Amino acid sequence: MLHLRLITPAGTTDDVVRLIEKTVGTAHLAVLPGVARDPAGDVVMCDVAREAGDELLANLRELGIAESGSIAVENIDLSLSERADRAEDDAPGEGADAVLWDQLTEATHEESTLSFTYVAFMLIATMIAACGVVLDNAILIVGAMAVGPDFGPVAGVCTALVRRAPRLALRALVALLVGFAVSMVVAVGFSYFMDAVGLFSRAQLEADRPNTSFIFNPDWFSFVVAVLAGAAGTLSLTSAKSGAMVGVAISVTTVPAAANAAVAFSYNEYRQALGSTQQLLLNLAGIVVAGTLTLLIQKWLWKRTRP
Repeated sequence: MLHLRLITPAGTTDDVVRLIEKTVGTAHLAVLPGVARDPAGDVVMCDVAREAGDELLANLRELGIAESGSIAVENIDLSLSERADRAEDDAPGEGADAVLWDQLTEATHEESTLSFTYVAFMLIATMIAACGVVLDNAILIVGAMAVGPDFGPVAGVCTALVRRAPRLALRALVALLVGFAVSMVVAVGFSYFMDAVGLFSRAQLEADRPNTSFIFNPDWFSFVVAVLAGAAGTLSLTSAKSGAMVGVAISVTTVPAAANAAVAFSYNEYRQALGSTQQLLLNLAGIVVAGTLTLLIQKWLWKRTRP
């Protein structure tokens, strides 16, 4: 269930109440006249089944509530109410399959912001991955994958393509490109420093690395894994399954590929640098293709469940 808290101008409150009352899957409607101060108006609250939430939000937008008032949505972790149970039973479809497009757009917009925190995570993840590729340590590679925040902007690109939102697409692409560019440049400097203090060496990079050699040897399996991870990551976003997102993060060789390319470049190992760059681009392409297709399929399937 979702909890909606609305601030509505007094002249639109009756229309909002009628809309909520006729929406299948709503319960616990409450109206507090005149209590809102900024913006001035009434407060309307209700609970709605997740599968009915997107339609209700779209209709509220049509009434102009997002512009003249406020729409806040919260997830309800526990609701002990027979009315709520009936509302979920009455609403068509399953809550786990429902996509709240406004929520998805907002989440990917936030994750696609080029901020200090985002860049810091990218830098840390890339430097951890650099240590992992030089030491041929799979544990460090997995750790770098988990730390890297790059799936957020990729998901933003997918959402923007489906929703035809060019501003979100531009924001996500800027975060993605700048994040990888800055982290790779810093990783080159990090590699020089580690070599100067005797912790990195060309011999380590050129040695047989059975645990990490896949990073600079892209093949069709890399693309297949990226496609599967892209689909899983998109599903985890739309269904708010954070545990699945962790699995996606450690399935795709994006940050390790960027790190290996940077370290290889610092040692003039251009073959490895090129192979790692190809691995990075292949994985990003696979995720974007799979994520976009997954959203399109979800959108099509959900339309078929509506009466």
